[in-house]
Amino acid sequence: MSKLLSTTVAGCAAALALVALAAAPAAAATADAQFEVVFPGNKPQTLYSVQNTATLSGNMTGKSVVNWQILDDQVVDNSKRFTSFKITTRIEERLTKTAEDHVVTSKTCDLTKLVNDNYTWFQVEPVNTCVAPPTVYDGELWWSTDSTIVYDIEGDGRGAATKDLQGAPLVHG
Repeated sequence: MSKLLSTTVAGCAAALALVALAAAPAAAATADAQFEVVFPGNKPQTLYSVQNTATLSGNMTGKSVVNWQILDDQVVDNSKRFTSFKITTRIEERLTKTAEDHVVTSKTCDLTKLVNDNYTWFQVEPVNTCVAPPTVYDGELWWSTDSTIVYDIEGDGRGAATKDLQGAPLVHG
């Protein structure tokens, strides 16, 4: 019985080692994008930064992290800046390196309250991170994560503005 148990344990350990070797390696590709928003009145001009990351770790995952800082130290107007501020994060695939992107999964996150309540935000937390649902990875395809922010400035009379942000470099193989 003891010999059978040690043979079974050794066999299981060898099988687990093979599974670990065959598992897809973790890979991540990241791109940073920035844009400035000029508000009407005495509200401070603000720089928004977005980091888009595509990560392969078994499945393909994609996330966008939004940070911002005021560019003018004198905050004169503490009123509401946005009527809406939303980011959509997408995981996209391509058949070839130069082919057109096709959206596989996406998620839209509403950050309006967060950006209105905080003039500056440097932290990486779930509240300022938008994560698209993961998808099954196919190594024959080319993958990336990108995002779009749609915001409407309070009181400017222009309606919603759209910022298409640079996607993460392609992941393949």
